[in-house]
Amino acid sequence: MIHLQQACQALARLAPLRLAESWDNVGLLVGDRSRSVSRVMTCLTITPSVVAEAVSEQVDLVVTHHPLPFKPLQRITSDTTSGKMLLDLIAGNVAIYSAHTAFDSAREGINQQWAEQLQLTEIETLLPLDQDEDGLGAGRLGKLVGPVTLEQLAQLSAALVNASAPRLVGQADAAASRVALACGSGGSFLAAARRRGCDAMITGEATFHTCLEAESAGVGLILLGHYYSERFAMERMADRLADEFSDLTVWASRQERDPVVAVTLKH
Repeated sequence: MIHLQQACQALARLAPLRLAESWDNVGLLVGDRSRSVSRVMTCLTITPSVVAEAVSEQVDLVVTHHPLPFKPLQRITSDTTSGKMLLDLIAGNVAIYSAHTAFDSAREGINQQWAEQLQLTEIETLLPLDQDEDGLGAGRLGKLVGPVTLEQLAQLSAALVNASAPRLVGQADAAASRVALACGSGGSFLAAARRRGCDAMITGEATFHTCLEAESAGVGLILLGHYYSERFAMERMADRLADEFSDLTVWASRQERDPVVAVTLKH
């Protein structure tokens, strides 16, 4: 059994909190650092089903990618979904930790994991930190081992994370060789990808107008879905914590699901 503070320190080594965006809310969000923890669950987002699992499984710490709370709260009551979830977790003595954009940008973070599983070469940060520290910064870019079509890249990316309904912007048979990576809602990285000479960008989701901008700029967009672009990394985080702390029981939430479901049209 370890103390919550030890788990927080391990998570901060993996994703230094100084890498987080200024608007983000990261680190230990709920909990007593001096408490002991033995059961830890990771998830992409805290939802009512995740809360129910954490409480029923007597979890001591939930490591979530998306923070709860995210924005400052004036009150915590059961009148709102976020308030009720927080009350239930606090009543169950469940701590909450989030690294969010710090984990996106870390040396071994989500975008780096994407670059490595796509076997990109010449990997760089898309938006390096001002300190110019190697391997730290937002997004990634790199070269594919060989050129593929946008459609092939979409299929490959989707297969890596079991994404059920990938979409693309651009000509399906257009060639892609220099690829940008921006997990989650990565539309704001499009301009940087274009400046850095990328002909494709993989992300979770983007707005309609960002899609139009990408089409006009000739940058192919592959949209895997927000959930699929990030959830795999939280599963890997559970494995990492289990390896580092052999006396912890760690797993990725078994109840979490993508809220967006593809519908098959009937003719």
